[in-house]
Amino acid sequence: MKIYHVPCLEDNYSYLIVDETTKQAAAVDPVEPDKVLEASNSLGLTLKFVLTTHHHWDHAGGNEKIKELVPGIKVYGGSIDNVKGCTNAVENGDKVHLGADINVLALHTPCHTKGHISYYVTGKEDEDPAVFTGDTLFIAGCGKFFEGTAEQMYQSLSVTLGSLPKPTRVYCGHEYSAKNLQFALTVEPENLKIQQKLTWAKNQRQAGQPTIPSTIEDELETNPFMRVDLPVIQEKVGFKTPVEALGELRKLKDNWRG
Repeated sequence: MKIYHVPCLEDNYSYLIVDETTKQAAAVDPVEPDKVLEASNSLGLTLKFVLTTHHHWDHAGGNEKIKELVPGIKVYGGSIDNVKGCTNAVENGDKVHLGADINVLALHTPCHTKGHISYYVTGKEDEDPAVFTGDTLFIAGCGKFFEGTAEQMYQSLSVTLGSLPKPTRVYCGHEYSAKNLQFALTVEPENLKIQQKLTWAKNQRQAGQPTIPSTIEDELETNPFMRVDLPVIQEKVGFKTPVEALGELRKLKDNWRG
């Protein structure tokens, strides 16, 4: 399994997931279909389907056009998310196969949108899995609670995604990492891992390189929104339950100007 970044718009990422045996590929959130197809063609791939994380235009906005450009292509999206151009609705637990070795598991991760899906992707046994988290989990951050509650985001982050194998690579929808890590440092100024990752992220961006992927293990160590079970985080925001702490953290982040 190989994964390629396709930078789109100002700070979005689309991705190509490739089964190396068959050269079959899936595109995640191909908001700029021409760019995604150009990348696919240059790698000699056959694009089989689209995985849409949620209905927002900067993720689903290319679906109709990619269907014109690749006749017969399937477009997967959350069953309750009203995804533009969707041909195959998925629910939590649904599986899709790609090529010889790749399996995709749909995980319902609601809050940012009510039908948001993250896609957990496994390849050969010796390869680390990957998860495509759209706008639910960002590197050191999480999406705004547009269509859901803190309880839902807690379930999505800490239960659904947090229970994935720790080496799982995290591919999210936007390049927000440096800003998110700056905010994370205001929550945990003594956290050495956040300090180190922020320095690394700034260097990556200065070199024109992505800060993605992260790993689930990394997020559990550096992402305040996945650390709300810890008393130190709860005390910092003045609440005694993880869900309340998560809600307060999101409010703080919404009002933080960095």
